[in-house]
Amino acid sequence: MNTSTLTSLRSRRDRGETYGITSVCSAHPDVIRAALILGRDIDQPVLIEATCNQVNQDGGYTSMTPAKFRTFVEEIAGSVGFNTEGLILGGDHLGPNPWKHLSAADAMAKAKEMVAAYASAGFSKLHLDCSMGCVGEPEALDDELVARRAAQLAAVAEDNSSFSPVYIVGTEVPVPGGASHAVDDLDVTDPAAARRTYDVHSRSFAEHGLEAAFQRVIGLVVQPGVEFGNANVVAYRPDQARNLSQSLTDMPNVVFEAHSTHYQTAEALSSLVGGGFAILKVGPGLTFALREALYGLDLIASELDGEAPMLKQTMENIMMGDHNHWAKYYSGTSSQQRLQRHFSYSDRIRYYWSQPAARQAVDVVRTRLGNRSLPETLISQYLTPLTAKVRSGDVVANFDGIKLAYVQATLRDYAKACGH
Repeated sequence: MNTSTLTSLRSRRDRGETYGITSVCSAHPDVIRAALILGRDIDQPVLIEATCNQVNQDGGYTSMTPAKFRTFVEEIAGSVGFNTEGLILGGDHLGPNPWKHLSAADAMAKAKEMVAAYASAGFSKLHLDCSMGCVGEPEALDDELVARRAAQLAAVAEDNSSFSPVYIVGTEVPVPGGASHAVDDLDVTDPAAARRTYDVHSRSFAEHGLEAAFQRVIGLVVQPGVEFGNANVVAYRPDQARNLSQSLTDMPNVVFEAHSTHYQTAEALSSLVGGGFAILKVGPGLTFALREALYGLDLIASELDGEAPMLKQTMENIMMGDHNHWAKYYSGTSSQQRLQRHFSYSDRIRYYWSQPAARQAVDVVRTRLGNRSLPETLISQYLTPLTAKVRSGDVVANFDGIKLAYVQATLRDYAKACGH
């Protein structure tokens, strides 16, 4: 895997360039397809990441091992004509998190097995995250222990990779998938805390004889002040992150990695990259856009054939039959929970699109619409953001064209912010 794009992020910044990369954190084939088609069209590498809960040696919630996930992504790449030389695969939050209900020794043994699977499968960007406590430990661990465990995982990666992977360290990130409540403001990572994270990892890697591997630590995860709840977004404020951005001068070779950047404006994304947050992660924001497109297409089908829309009700039935992925995240009255199931920014509905009944329902919408060109007036009514691009001919006004364009509209904001 070619890591030159990642290893050049800091040197580009030092030369005064505003340059970054989007990290697409999704296992949905339509999202991955949209990202690869855009990468092909603008001739840029594509970084796609899997998380420790999503993909691991036991299959994760996608039932895919790292090797299977790589094959899955490469098959999509082949189908759209994307050169896999430009494909970068990453592993996010690799550590004991999926097994924190076990003892630290047992959880770390599983984490090492997982990292070995990612490394041997050719994943070249590895975020090492050992911040969480296991059975009998505090919920959050001290920096030295976190760094020591991260170094242990790095040693495993070095032993199992056929090339030299790059690493991300640090764990001060928003809640995965967004907060479950309204958020109004956030504390930006203290610059001293960022420098301490860098220093303790440097020392720990050296203590494990991994000085060369630490030279490939290219990113530090911090909190730049971005987050989203179920119904609101905390906007990035460059003034609040200015001191954090300036602290990069004390940490050679690295840039910052920003998580939960979903739903930020195009201007905010550009400001993040300009502030040194050169790796922008996005996942639920892409499946949120996909859901908007599919619901809109279902409503257009209803207008055209006179039959009732069915996709939203099908997804409601599926989610009410399986509470595992949403019940503990959505609170309030039954009506409020119903709205969140479909329209929350945290997009917990994304876990259900792979179910057979959901795939069948999407196929029904596709069949109802066929490959016909959809009326501009109905696009204006139900898929308003695409009206101008349909009118200009930039977007093909059929089922597949609309679905692709909705996801790519978000991805294009990221690409522009990253200087592509």
